[in-house]
Amino acid sequence: MFVKKAILAMLVTAALAGCETQTEGQQRATTGALVGGAGGALLGQAIGGNTKSTVIGAASGALLGAVVGSATTPQRREDQQCRYQDRYGRIYIAPCDDRYYNGNY
Repeated sequence: MFVKKAILAMLVTAALAGCETQTEGQQRATTGALVGGAGGALLGQAIGGNTKSTVIGAASGALLGAVVGSATTPQRREDQQCRYQDRYGRIYIAPCDDRYYNGNY
């Protein structure tokens, strides 16, 4: 019975996390850590059945959730940098222009 409740709670948590829109990488990492920590705690309790397992599951889930949340943050267009070469052969780095996004580079 407890396992069914834990699975249901994890599914509801994942569904609610999917509804939230994120604007910054920091928010995604924080949300990932919270959701991962909650899911990890539920999973640790369901598997181990004691406090130690719950704490280990929560810590592992929070770490994994923060990493995944940070890694899946979409990069803003103005943050992307491209390498260009001028007519004298010098290479410089600047924000990407529309030629890059249109495939005309």
